Amino acid sequence: MKYSKINVVKEAIKNKGFIAKIPSILRMFNSWRKGSYKANFMDMIIPLAGIIYIISPIDLIPGLAIPFIGALDDLAILGLIMPRLIAQVDKFLLWEAEKTMQTAKVIDVTPVD
Repeated sequence: MKYSKINVVKEAIKNKGFIAKIPSILRMFNSWRKGSYKANFMDMIIPLAGIIYIISPIDLIPGLAIPFIGALDDLAILGLIMPRLIAQVDKFLLWEAEKTMQTAKVIDVTPVD
């Protein structure tokens, strides 16, 4: 069996809850980059650096030299960043919902007789 980064990532994101959050993760990083979403620098940089490491072709342990063990560093990074990333995106979704509620207009509807 071949072990590649694509297979590692596919295996790690089988959880449909994570897949559904990908658009929210992208919005979160974009809002943070623009400065509208305020978050702890390390809470944003560590998951971002982990994602970049996982998709980059550079590895601490090369997958071509040692096939199975080469995927372990990606799995370790994924295991470290996923809880932080999921927690941060949940905070972002709460922030986004609060922001939407603050800008929502309240319409008073009186019944017509």
